[in-house]
Amino acid sequence: MKIERNTTEGVLACNATAMRKASRRVTQLYDDALAPTGLRSTQFAILAELHELADKPPTLAELAAALVIDRSALGHNLRPLERDGLITLQESPKDRRRRHIVMTEQGRALLQQALGLWMAAQDRFHAVFGRREAEMLRNALLDIAYDDRFDTLKD
Repeated sequence: MKIERNTTEGVLACNATAMRKASRRVTQLYDDALAPTGLRSTQFAILAELHELADKPPTLAELAAALVIDRSALGHNLRPLERDGLITLQESPKDRRRRHIVMTEQGRALLQQALGLWMAAQDRFHAVFGRREAEMLRNALLDIAYDDRFDTLKD
């Protein structure tokens, strides 16, 4: 169902609200696709990021920065993955105070299983929104996500 709204002025023109609405819609698509694995899209994103960083396992702070999430929220999201044996925290050989987040063999196997389901959600998104449009949207959103100028209102 499509609802027509004036989104060019006033509070309905709020960029954050529009992004949150779209995020909830897209997250539901991916969560539904990933449901057979027991993973939510947030957990899938963590495992995918750890897979990309497998050669140099990140610390909590490094993973939080890569995912653009605060450390306490990331810690909350890591607990079930650790409990389920999908990740482990390993002490740094150089500094015993630092711990690196490493995906386990079980985590790699579940990520591999989830990739096909994730691809089905990607394909559905591309079919509805358009592959070129999705690429442009993704690039714009990542530009926003990693732009430090959005950290504060202060100049």
